Parts: sequence; structure tokens; C-alpha cells
Amino acid sequence: MRIVSLLASATEIVCELGLEESLVGISHECDHPERILDRPRVSRPRFDPEKLSSREIDEAVRRAMAEHGSVYAIDRERLASLDPDLVLTQDVCEVCAVPTPGVWEAVRELDLDARILSLDAHDLEGILETVLEVGEATGTGERAGELVAGYRRRLDRVRRSVEDADRPRVLAIEWLDPPFEPGHWVPEMVEIAGGENLAGEADARSHRVEWDDLTGLDPDVLVVMPCGYGLEESREEADGYADRLLEAAPRAVEEGRAWVVDASSYFNRSGPRVIDGIEILAGILHPDRAAEPPAAAAERWQPERAETAGEGAS
Repeated sequence: MRIVSLLASATEIVCELGLEESLVGISHECDHPERILDRPRVSRPRFDPEKLSSREIDEAVRRAMAEHGSVYAIDRERLASLDPDLVLTQDVCEVCAVPTPGVWEAVRELDLDARILSLDAHDLEGILETVLEVGEATGTGERAGELVAGYRRRLDRVRRSVEDADRPRVLAIEWLDPPFEPGHWVPEMVEIAGGENLAGEADARSHRVEWDDLTGLDPDVLVVMPCGYGLEESREEADGYADRLLEAAPRAVEEGRAWVVDASSYFNRSGPRVIDGIEILAGILHPDRAAEPPAAAAERWQPERAETAGEGAS
């Protein structure tokens, strides 16, 4: 079987199923695991996000949607040359990856004999279901079932570890300019990890808000998780909007309970590593009950202004 994945989380699922040798093409966003990064890239963004600010990226996304109906373009010549049997895509978020309608159009116009499987998870259960769907489509259903059973056991361990603990109030922010509160599976991740999610609704789209909507929430814990950003980028974003974050979460910052995370790897993608993300959150919210988050995945955040204020207060 020849598989083209136009979705980073789908690529991770394919590899978890032991199908790396069948993976002949990947998307521009696929970056894990490293051993598949030599595969041909079959998609590209319609603008170069490098060196753009959060606000500029948001504006570029809106322009691309208005002008093209999609943020991404498919390399049709390369897709045709790969001649896939299965193309993995999604229709959850047109901003996050190549949406399904564009894939259908390309496959039809290229007259490819390929099955298109759209992985459309909106919540945690949906993510687990996509693993089973890919397993069924690739003849690896037994392996998929074993993986999902293992993921459920890990989730149960987290739930048991925090079930009788006090639940800190958590503000998670998925984009900073303009601010977005998280949707889909992220609020559910917070709840499973033993927190009370303050902004955003599970099984719904991420939602744009104003900073004034967040000011006054005063959460116990702040988690900055900009969509598509790794740990270093998340830290830089938090530093750039320190004043706003201090207004929204003064106590969390002052008490050392503000965090930045590798959002792209563990929170934004609808793939297996959201389980790691929940374990990371449990370590953030309940350090007395769960393992400390890996240094490469999460770190405490405190701007210079907050440190100075803390020294003055003492």
C-alpha cells in the first residue's frame, strides 16, 4: 500500500501502526517522527509564516481563505507521481491542514485510483477513533486496537491519580494576537488532567476572544499553547505579550504557575501525542501526584517584569 498523509497527526498514526515503509508522501507540517522526514512534501502554505508576527499570520490566513478558500496548496504533480492508494486528510480545520474538499478535487482531476480517508476528530474519543479508522483502512486493525487500549490505560492512570484532588482553575490560550480560547479536545485534556477549564468549549471550534474577555479570570494556572508552535516559539510569544498575560493571570504568574508548552507536538494535533499532553498537564496541575513534565515539552514562564515585582514585594 502507498500512503500519502496530508495531516501531521495522521503521519504519526501511520508510524505508530508500523507503516512507515508504506508512507510515500507527507505534508509540509509533518515533523515527527524524524525518521520519515525524507519523504516528499505534497503540500505547502500559500504564504511564508517565517518571521511573521502572530497578528501578521492571522491576517495572512484570512487573506488566503478569502482569495483561495484554503491556506494550503497541493503539489498536484508530485501527488500524481506518488500514485497513492490511500490519502489521509481532514475536514476539522481549514487553517490547520489541507481540507478534504481540495483533496477530492485534486484526486479527481488527476484521475488517481486512491481512497481518501478524512480524519475528523473533534474530541478525545474522536482522536482514538481515527487510530482505529486508519488501522481498518490499512489492514492493521489489530495493532490499532492494541494501541487504543494502551492509550485508554494511560488516561485511566491519569484520572485515578487526580480523582480526589482539588481542581485548579486553568486558563489555556491557543493564540495571542488576536487571542483564541481553545476548543475541540483541549478543554477535555485539561479536565482529565485534573483542572477546571475556564475558557473554551470541548467538541467545538477554537474561538477568537478579546483580551478584555480574559482579564479578570485570574486563573490558578496559565498555560500558553499557541497553535503550531514549539516550546521556544511559545516562550517568545508569551514574552511578547507579557503585559496582556499579566493582566489575565496575575496570580498564576506571581505564584510560578504560568507555563509555556510545546503546543504543536502535544496539544494542537489530533494524534497519539495528545495522551502525552494530558500527562504533561497532570504534571503541571498536580506536581505532587504526577511526573514533572519533560523539559523539552513544558517550562515555567515568568517575564522580567513579574520577577522584578516579586522582588520588590518581598
